[in-house]
Amino acid sequence: MTDGGARRETRGGVVLGVILIALGAIFLVDRLVDVDVARVGWPLFVIVPGVLLLAWGVATSGREGAGLAVGGGITTVVGLILLVQNATGLWATWAYAWALVGPGGTGLGLIAFGLAHRDRGHLSNGLRSLGTGLILFVAFGLFFEGVIGLSGRPFLTADVGPYALIVLGVVVIGAALFRGRAEPR
Repeated sequence: MTDGGARRETRGGVVLGVILIALGAIFLVDRLVDVDVARVGWPLFVIVPGVLLLAWGVATSGREGAGLAVGGGITTVVGLILLVQNATGLWATWAYAWALVGPGGTGLGLIAFGLAHRDRGHLSNGLRSLGTGLILFVAFGLFFEGVIGLSGRPFLTADVGPYALIVLGVVVIGAALFRGRAEPR
């Protein structure tokens, strides 16, 4: 067995051991604190493996590490969304929360990998992907919650909403006109 193969085996054993310890700790807390983890904290069963996968990816170099980090970022973000939805009961937010998963979770993984390995390419791609996910989340969230009212009364039809849209429109027009004058002809 090569040196790299032995290191990979060791790393795999360490990751499996950490996963087992984390699961044991969760079950121990469940017994000691008498909290129904299955009802309240079940998203931890998605978050913890996601964080461990992200850490494993960051600790691994090359394409394998980047792929593991992206998978860990996506899994962690899914778990965090499930945690928020479980706490609030707002399950319909999946209509726009997906944007945090795909581009957002991918960006999180690439950023973590890029920072750990001082790789500007992965870092910049991760920032771009995370930014895209956040913009999509906000845009679709404004539409589904502000216009349609997916989780209650649409807030853009409330007293402040129309004024905010008018101000935003004026700002966008002003920025476009200012940008047009600033460009050389």
